[in-house]
Amino acid sequence: MIGSFKNNHRRNRYKSNNDRNFRKRNGNGHKVNVDFNSQTDFKRKNPGRNNQNAAKLIEKYNDLAREALSNGDKILSENYLQHSDHFYRILSSQDLVKQILTHTNSIQEEKKKNLETTEQKKDT
Repeated sequence: MIGSFKNNHRRNRYKSNNDRNFRKRNGNGHKVNVDFNSQTDFKRKNPGRNNQNAAKLIEKYNDLAREALSNGDKILSENYLQHSDHFYRILSSQDLVKQILTHTNSIQEEKKKNLETTEQKKDT
């Protein structure tokens, strides 16, 4: 049966010469250098690479450090503890940003309320 194969729906298995994604060469045969820093629309291909939050990663690296220390590897244990410390700092900075945002939002709401009450007083 031809239809039972998984990739049978693909017609063009081989790319033609004009479809290949080779780097272009200039007239003297050298590859054209691309300045990656000049691209303003750069986006990471995999932005959430670890797919875990900072709190879970702290726990993970603490457990790995404990396990490495129990196996007698002090250097690896210290390495894992440094990773844990890194994610702890990330978590604390995220908490700080959240606190600042909530504080500024509450200030903006108070200003808006005060402005509304002063406008109502002016109207009366």
